[in-house]
Amino acid sequence: MTASPLILVTGATGYIASRLIPRLLERGYRVRALARQPWRLKGRAWFRHVEVVAGDVMDPSTLPAALEGVHTAYYLIHSMSSGKGYTEKETDGARNFAEAAESAGVEHIIYLGGLADPHAKIAAHMRSRIETGEALRDCRVPVTEFRAGVIVGPGSISFEMIRFMTELLPLVPGPTWMRNQSQPISAQNVFDYLLAALDDPAGRGQVFEIGGPDLMIYSQLMLDYARLRGLNRRMFLLPYIPLWFMAFGVGLTTPVPPRIAYALIDGLRSDSRVQEPTVQRVFPSVQLIAFHQAVLDSLAQLHPDQLEPVWTDGRRPVVNVRHEGFFINHRSLRVDAPPEAVWRVLHTLGGKDGWLYADFLWKLRGGLDALLRPQKTSRPSPLRGSNLQTGDILDFYRVEDINSTRLLLRDEMRVPGDSWMEWQVIPDGDSTHLTQTGYFAPRGLPGFLYWNLLYPIHEFVFRGMFAEIARRSKGREPG
Repeated sequence: MTASPLILVTGATGYIASRLIPRLLERGYRVRALARQPWRLKGRAWFRHVEVVAGDVMDPSTLPAALEGVHTAYYLIHSMSSGKGYTEKETDGARNFAEAAESAGVEHIIYLGGLADPHAKIAAHMRSRIETGEALRDCRVPVTEFRAGVIVGPGSISFEMIRFMTELLPLVPGPTWMRNQSQPISAQNVFDYLLAALDDPAGRGQVFEIGGPDLMIYSQLMLDYARLRGLNRRMFLLPYIPLWFMAFGVGLTTPVPPRIAYALIDGLRSDSRVQEPTVQRVFPSVQLIAFHQAVLDSLAQLHPDQLEPVWTDGRRPVVNVRHEGFFINHRSLRVDAPPEAVWRVLHTLGGKDGWLYADFLWKLRGGLDALLRPQKTSRPSPLRGSNLQTGDILDFYRVEDINSTRLLLRDEMRVPGDSWMEWQVIPDGDSTHLTQTGYFAPRGLPGFLYWNLLYPIHEFVFRGMFAEIARRSKGREPG
């Protein structure tokens, strides 16, 4: 039986690459993932099913091993976070990669770039995306290049900018060039095109502009998101706002670092729309998704099970991140006790046994909820031990999932957002790798205020409860 083609995915820690990989595996391809820091991939569900190699396109000596035996390579790398001089790095890296791919006998390179008119005055970021494609085509390996603008999907940096700023600000400030045109495309359609280019050789050697069916102005993207989210928002356009100031604000309020925000915002100063719709003729099977549906699909994924766990790299015991619409508080610890002992402690949470640490704060929280919703009837906690099941109530939490390694509780209190608590109990020899993760998806400005104002209390309670679970699992009672 002939082995399936080997596909190399570069930039494996990035948004597009990390979601493309499982789709390739589902189609039966063998996948090799290239990353400068492979350890950052250990928390991904697909990690054990791919070959992971360390490599950097700025270091040509690392590329031959990564490209050996590869049929098709996805080039999904950008260098915006590297700061000044990143445009030169992007073209140099692309040239290094193309030369190494040609030497290795790679048959096809698929590249995702940026959507802009190359003949117009455009931002350095957009120009660099176009020049990167040109550098890849300097060698003999056929390249399929897709040029996309705003990508709508959880984890996309452009979508997360829209999400977090619109959620936070009732009156959203922006420059007058927010009236420029954009043709956003759903993340699902981007994956559709990337996979279609792999399966169908008709697009080899061509450049395709891709966008969704809606031509909009940038400010309308934010206002439509607000409407679909049930938020009342207004845009306030000013003739001039310094780029550095906007990038600073985006870095402060969203998961997007200021350096990347600067490049992205700079790119808004020109239109980003499809002028040559030839892609629809070459890949007619791709059914375009409207902007409003792409947003609704993204909002439907506001759940811990849908998140890409970028925080679980195994190197940081405590992590606080903003990611895919969530504030996330994550802790991990190796406990010198078997998993059964940890589970015995977790099964005592709630009810008469309390929440193990600062229980008076938990009772105060429940009392406030009762005042806010006096019509709510009291509900008994379930029996403990092996009787704990999905759907059971633990005080103001509902058990959403419980299995041999995981307990997920959904908060049913009246808060301005959606909240979960999760514990994972992973066997580690004679010990246990224990994690505790709090998830909060804010809804509007009240949600941001709730999380940030109560953060010191949350941090105090989460840290103490996690330590107490570990102590009791080892048979130690608090002193």
